[in-house]
Amino acid sequence: MGKALKFSAVLLYAQYLGAAPAEAATAKGEYLFDIFGIPVTNSMLTTWIFTIVIIALFRFMIGGGAKLVPSTGQLVVEKIVEFTRNTFEPIMGEKAFRGAFPLLLGFFCYILIMNWSGLLPGVGSVGFDEAKGSSHEFVPLLRPANTDLNTTLALAIISFCAWIYFVWKYAGPKHFLMDTFGNKANPAEVAKPIYIALFAVFFAVGCIDIISIIMRLLSLSFRLFGNNFGGEVLLENMHKMALSLPRVFSWTIPLPFYLLEMLIGLIQAFLFTLLTAVYIGLLTKEQE
Repeated sequence: MGKALKFSAVLLYAQYLGAAPAEAATAKGEYLFDIFGIPVTNSMLTTWIFTIVIIALFRFMIGGGAKLVPSTGQLVVEKIVEFTRNTFEPIMGEKAFRGAFPLLLGFFCYILIMNWSGLLPGVGSVGFDEAKGSSHEFVPLLRPANTDLNTTLALAIISFCAWIYFVWKYAGPKHFLMDTFGNKANPAEVAKPIYIALFAVFFAVGCIDIISIIMRLLSLSFRLFGNNFGGEVLLENMHKMALSLPRVFSWTIPLPFYLLEMLIGLIQAFLFTLLTAVYIGLLTKEQE
């Protein structure tokens, strides 16, 4: 299973609310084992497990398929779909939304579940004590996926590639070039020499826009990563602070921050999905 699995002991951390966040000291997941020579980290393992859970949950809620008289699970799914449509269709336009709908719904549900996964007992708190020379390092078996910068960067790359695809399909390269580098001045309202000079100005502005578009990879990934990574560190510190209190009262300090993390996880999932829709809609909405 790999050299890194030769651990000296198994540690269980289960106190207060049943989950004590492990120390999130690195921006990447810890190595667990290899599969056909491919290294697998604890954040990857968490992603696989909860992805299966998401798929199974939606399949269970829908049951054998959509029915004329919907079940409770089907009603929940329909409300999620309705919320997604009412929120993002006015931003993107009808055609672009229909094409991007599976991606947007997938982003929201996946990121939300991954954000909340760190609050579950055992995630980040059950793992192994790995011996490294004279010291020991705790390696959680499951780590919240969005506290791994590799995961959030992968989501940002998917969002960026989707933006390229949908803008190319529903707006076209010509519209993109005109919107980015084209002269926005009205030749009937400005003098001809000024109008000609503005071509250079808008071209320079377009170059800046290209840089800002590329920087979306960093802004999307670091925003999602920073909020989740910071939340894990905050919960860990609150648990340490609670150690000084009697055990019967020790749960009162972390509890408000668990509720806060649930709210932040929801906001970050919605914000990532919203920004993806806005980036696409900036160009596709004009075409309608």
